[in-house]
Amino acid sequence: MDEFEQAYARALGAGGGEAEVDAAASVLAAGGDGWDAVAERTAGRVTRECAARGWGAADLVRMAGRELTVRHQRLAEELERGGALGEFARHERLDRFSAAGVLVELLCLYGRLPRITAPTPPRTAPAGEGSKVLGRIRALLAKAESTGFPEEAEALSAKAQQLMARHSIDEALLGADRPGGGPGTRRIGVDRPYEGPKALLLDAVASANRCETVWSADFGFSTVVGHEPDLDAVELLYTSLLVQADRALHRGPSRRRDFRESFLIAYAARIRDRLTAAAGAEVAARDDTDALLPALAARDLAVRDTTRRLFPATTTSRLKGRDAQGWQEGETAADGARL
Repeated sequence: MDEFEQAYARALGAGGGEAEVDAAASVLAAGGDGWDAVAERTAGRVTRECAARGWGAADLVRMAGRELTVRHQRLAEELERGGALGEFARHERLDRFSAAGVLVELLCLYGRLPRITAPTPPRTAPAGEGSKVLGRIRALLAKAESTGFPEEAEALSAKAQQLMARHSIDEALLGADRPGGGPGTRRIGVDRPYEGPKALLLDAVASANRCETVWSADFGFSTVVGHEPDLDAVELLYTSLLVQADRALHRGPSRRRDFRESFLIAYAARIRDRLTAAAGAEVAARDDTDALLPALAARDLAVRDTTRRLFPATTTSRLKGRDAQGWQEGETAADGARL
């Protein structure tokens, strides 16, 4: 154990250099039947240190695929499930030295990760009616995505969006009478390629649902700040809209980067307009606006204050479309997107 820890420390100190990684892998591979236990203890220690620096299990898996290879990501998933290195080697058909090398490279990546702002769960009342509403929304979206009839999909998606907005408003009114509640954060991955436009789409969805986002471009995720029902709505809608955008993009007439970036930027801008208008219409249709508007304003202020407290030093990024055809196609796709 001590010998491998020392070899791993040298590999980490060398920035994951090939010679040092190979040396640490050799030490681990020579560990006999106990190599699984040695690998598990070191990996557990490294991941616990990552957690103390703000990195969750899902973040580590995503970073493995982002910065290394799909094989490293599979090992990260295996470790997260509590699997053994030997089992991973058998599944991947690797010899002991090669599997140990994948582990050392993965742990060197983890060991270099900096401290980041840890996610904070929202302060809410115990799950009750809200969980039932969320279940209905998920079911509606699943039906909308599976049906072969556009009119039915449109009706199901519209009903899901209506339930999201209504649930958020009802929670705002209830929250005004329940002291101790407050916003929290949720990390949502923003995958390559075209991360900037995808982060812009996530921000558009978040803004329309009374949340704020902070994009961590170096690490491939955005942190969404908001109240629990709004965070749920953002995650569901962003995932659905991203799938729709990807399908429309692949049906488009061009694979050029400028076209695709312009498409996604325009798509995000038009989705922002559509969602904002839909949220405003739901508020305007209420009969209890005298109580509702102060409650919504208080929630907006709480989200803004939490964002500034957790992320005191942020910069604003602007993206510009460079392809007129891509922009037009993106707006058209957004107009046809099912919300």
